Amino acid sequence: MDEKQIVKNIKKFRLSKKMSLERLAQLTGLTKGYVSKIENSDKAPPFSTLIKIAHALNTDISLLIAEESEMPENINLCIIRKNERKEVISRGTLYGYHYEALAHKKLGKNMEPYIIIPAFDEKGVFSHEGEEFMYVLEGTHEFMYDGKKYILRQGDSIYFDSIIPHSGRSVGKKKAKILAVMYSYKRS
Repeated sequence: MDEKQIVKNIKKFRLSKKMSLERLAQLTGLTKGYVSKIENSDKAPPFSTLIKIAHALNTDISLLIAEESEMPENINLCIIRKNERKEVISRGTLYGYHYEALAHKKLGKNMEPYIIIPAFDEKGVFSHEGEEFMYVLEGTHEFMYDGKKYILRQGDSIYFDSIIPHSGRSVGKKKAKILAVMYSYKRS
């Protein structure tokens, strides 16, 4: 999915809710100028900003990143076939990470499951509200958390508070492949 579509979806959802830029800025804690810049850009904002925007719009982040925002048949169940996975653009994409959404059709979820393939170079440091769980499916992942280094191999898992600065990279001859589940606290 291209980043332009994410930006279009943000504006589309804001306008469908008859919400002003100023109101969206207030609800997200962002400035009106920054929200306007997002909507007029060709680049999607960081994942943490997308989460804030989705909460403020009272919608699911998967709808903001979807190519076509359609309501699923059953909102209580979501099956994603292997060929239906969606590549997701996020802040990590800028650092060579590859993300595949595993539940993009499920609305109202607190968790976001992904397959992540980290780059070999550690360039980005992440910090966002919520919790994360990672399970290494293939390869070796060097994980940095709060200034400490951890080596995770195939079959290893880690659960952590994602507000603490963290990063990671693939190490070895082959990129790691990780099942990651990100939990975002719902705001009222």
